[in-house]
Amino acid sequence: MKVSEICREHGISEATFYNWKSRYGGMELAELKRLKELEYENARLKRIVANQTLEIDAIKAVLEKKF
Repeated sequence: MKVSEICREHGISEATFYNWKSRYGGMELAELKRLKELEYENARLKRIVANQTLEIDAIKAVLEKKF
């Protein structure tokens, strides 16, 4: 099957196809699954840090008003 046919079937551009191929081309299925898990975990941890930063800023604002 030609690359253009695959791209049309999946609704992606050829540039996207080649970017994905260069990024994920040499990986096994288990490695891809682990990569996706790590990306999900990283996003979750970033959200946690962002929430904690907001809480810290709010606490600092409250403490500044009291003193």
